[in-house]
Amino acid sequence: MKIQLENIQPDEKSSFRLLHNPKLNDLFFWHFHPEYELVYIEGASGTRHVGKHISTYAYSDLVLIGSNIPHLNFDYGIKTTYRKEVLHISEPFKEQIFKQVQELSSVYRLFEIAQYGIAFSGSTKKLVGEQMKKLHQLSAFEQFIAVVKILSTLALSNEFELLHKQPVHNRLAKKQLPRLQKVYSFIDENYTEKIKIQDVAKTINLSKEAFCRYFKKNTGNTFTSFLNQYRITQAKRLLLLGKNVSEACYECGFESLSYFNRTFKKVSGENPSQFKSNHFLRK
Repeated sequence: MKIQLENIQPDEKSSFRLLHNPKLNDLFFWHFHPEYELVYIEGASGTRHVGKHISTYAYSDLVLIGSNIPHLNFDYGIKTTYRKEVLHISEPFKEQIFKQVQELSSVYRLFEIAQYGIAFSGSTKKLVGEQMKKLHQLSAFEQFIAVVKILSTLALSNEFELLHKQPVHNRLAKKQLPRLQKVYSFIDENYTEKIKIQDVAKTINLSKEAFCRYFKKNTGNTFTSFLNQYRITQAKRLLLLGKNVSEACYECGFESLSYFNRTFKKVSGENPSQFKSNHFLRK
C-alpha cells in the first residue's frame, strides 16, 4: 500500500467536478490539489486528517477543505458499507463568480475561511449531505444551481468547527514532494514495527540531524510527533473496528502500553478506553 501525494489538475472547461461515491478505503491517499474540496461521507466512522488536524468522525462527516491543504481520504480503512460524495471547486469559479457578484459575497468569504478547514455538523450536515447525494442525478445547469445553493447554505451556517487556529498555506516546493512521498511511504509500510529516524533518513539520503531539520521545516512537525499522530490515527481506526486497547497499542507499533495511553491522551484529549466508549457505541 503506497501513499500517493499528487497535485490534481482541474478540468479547465469545468467550474467544478463531482465525484459520485468514489471508493478509496483500501488506499492511504495523502494528497493535495488546487481545487477547494467539499466532501460528505455517511455510513462510516473514520479518520478526519486535514493538514495538521487529526480527529475522528462518527457515522457521517461534512468538511470543506481549502486550496492545496494536504488531506487524507476520509474513507481510508473503512470496512462498513458507506457512500461518499466529493465536490471539487476550481479557483477561477471562486474568483469569477463569488467575488464578482455582491449577493454571493458570503460564499466568497466561506472560501477564504476554508483555508482553516471547516467541519460542519447538525442540521447543516444533514441537509447538505442529502443535497450532495442528489447532484449526480442533475443536468449540468441544475448542478450549477444546486452547488450555489449548497455553498450559500454553508456560508450562512453557524454549525461548524474550524480545524486549525491559523489558515493553512502549502509552502512545499514541488521538488520536495517526491522526497516526502518516500518518507510517508516508509511510515505507512513500517509503522507497526520499531522505526529508527536514521533508517527513515536513509530513504532520502540525509543524515539523522539533517533529516530532522528537513522534516520539521517542510511539515511543521517533528518526525516523532508526526509518527505518533499517525500511529494514534491507526489505533483509533482499530478501536472503532472492535480491537481492545492492548491490541490497538501493539498493532500500531507502540512498545509500551503506558506510553501508548499517554500519547493517545496527548493527541486526542482522552484515553483509549474513553475514546472507544464515546465513539464505538455510536456506530
